Amino acid sequence: MTSNLNITSKEISTTNRKLWFAAIKPPMYTVAIIPITVGTAVAFAQNNLFSFKIFGTFLMSAIFIIAWLNLTNDVFDSETGIDQNKAHSVVNLTGNKSLVFWIANLFLFLGILGIIMIAWWQKEATVLGIIILCCALGYTYQGPPFRLGYQGLGEIICFFTFGPMAIEAAYYSQVQHFSLSSLVPGVIIGITTSIILFCSHFHQVEDDLAAGKKSPIVRLGTKLGSQILTGVTISVFMLTVIFINLGIIPVTTLLIFLSVPFAYQLVNHVRQYHDQPNLVSNCKFIAVNLHFVSGILFSLGLILTNLLELK
Repeated sequence: MTSNLNITSKEISTTNRKLWFAAIKPPMYTVAIIPITVGTAVAFAQNNLFSFKIFGTFLMSAIFIIAWLNLTNDVFDSETGIDQNKAHSVVNLTGNKSLVFWIANLFLFLGILGIIMIAWWQKEATVLGIIILCCALGYTYQGPPFRLGYQGLGEIICFFTFGPMAIEAAYYSQVQHFSLSSLVPGVIIGITTSIILFCSHFHQVEDDLAAGKKSPIVRLGTKLGSQILTGVTISVFMLTVIFINLGIIPVTTLLIFLSVPFAYQLVNHVRQYHDQPNLVSNCKFIAVNLHFVSGILFSLGLILTNLLELK
């Protein structure tokens, strides 16, 4: 009897750890890492400038801001009832919505504090203004009274905030001027970031419908959604080739094609299991892998062209 109780206790402990891991979403923090890394790489490639102090501070701030977004999304979703069947919601795990909300705000404060430090070092507030705008847009995704994510606009918000805007902010933090050409990497990273959010809808169509959330997959259906995912994923590589041919980004960014296996794994997985929630639910993590690996490879391509020119 004692042995059975011990096994049960271990199983419960393991389950709790898995739930907390799913709730904290460690892989999702690459959404903070990649745009800051790519924006910094663009600055280095174009201007041969790099401040590790600013890069490190910006990176930590971005991670804190993502933590704020993740926690407040759980808080706001708990108010609509959409997460009632979501065992790995932080609010459901703690049973204390107010505590989660204030911890989230603490993360936001720490994130903004880091950006204020960058603004102080630069003696101007341009980067701070961009990031505050990003945070405001991020709030409209799930925050009342906007809840634009419930209208299927989350991917658009995601594209701009984690694509062109975040990358331009990271670029500016290094060189203190804007560059239209940095918007091109912003487009590519914005697409791969939006793919993550798009993939997160496939397994929760029933819950979204029950809560009145008109996600893209609710509107399109899972089959058409899987087809659109394929086209959008392919566009990442097609746009890279187009921008290289136009002379906007260096040929070394073709390194991004080394992430094609992740792209294939993603579209093939969703194509097969788009209408099977239990099997398709992990596709967002495959999308995270694509986003991270393609972003790192793209950054390496930018850095490499600068190093080759220096030689």
